[in-house]
Amino acid sequence: KQTLLPLLREETSSVIFPFKPAVQRPELRHMVLELLRCIPLLLFLLFVCGLDHFIFSILSTIQHHSFIEYSYQTSHHLSVNVMGASLMAQLLRTTIGALNTSFDTEVVTSNLACLPQPTGMTRQQYLNTCLPLGTLALLCLAQVYPFRLRRAIAAFYFPKREKTRVLFLYNKLLRQRKNFLHLQRGRLARRTREPPGLGTSLLQWCRRRWPWLRRCLRRRCTLCGTPETPRHQPCPNPDCGALYCDSCW
Repeated sequence: KQTLLPLLREETSSVIFPFKPAVQRPELRHMVLELLRCIPLLLFLLFVCGLDHFIFSILSTIQHHSFIEYSYQTSHHLSVNVMGASLMAQLLRTTIGALNTSFDTEVVTSNLACLPQPTGMTRQQYLNTCLPLGTLALLCLAQVYPFRLRRAIAAFYFPKREKTRVLFLYNKLLRQRKNFLHLQRGRLARRTREPPGLGTSLLQWCRRRWPWLRRCLRRRCTLCGTPETPRHQPCPNPDCGALYCDSCW
């Protein structure tokens, strides 16, 4: 009969616990990849909005500086007054008086119909364009929690298949536990061959220069990454400088 071995601190980083509210390391890697896939869409959206604003500003400038308006006004007034009370005066008033006219004409024209008519996106249209992308980014952040339900759904509908999968993962964990020391030695050898980064070298120099900063600039375990405590063990080799917690040591 096999019993479930407790996970080492280094092994817990590669296992997803369903009831843990925080996003774990394998889920974080997948979530970052999904967010990186949204970057081309975001750049394309910013390019389209910027191009629309640029074209709208150019057309507005052209319309503002090329607009010409013509105004034409005419006024005509004709009035014939015949004085007197004789028969001839009355006859002239009835005939020539019909010629009395008065009209005003005002014509306003412009070249607005020939100019480009800019129709840029409104603020509401910008919001409607950005809303789907924001929803997509939120779904990328929240998808880690529905993904945890896949195993529960598979165990409910396909229990035999899920039992085979769990046994396979358990045997894989036993094989990894058997070769754990060899794997960690290889990992440390690869990390030792890599040159230290600028930030790491700067922190080490600050710790050596000002010992009182060691309380703030705490180191971490070389294998599992836990913060430094008084129970951590440094490497006996003075040229190494690696730090290990109790379980890793």
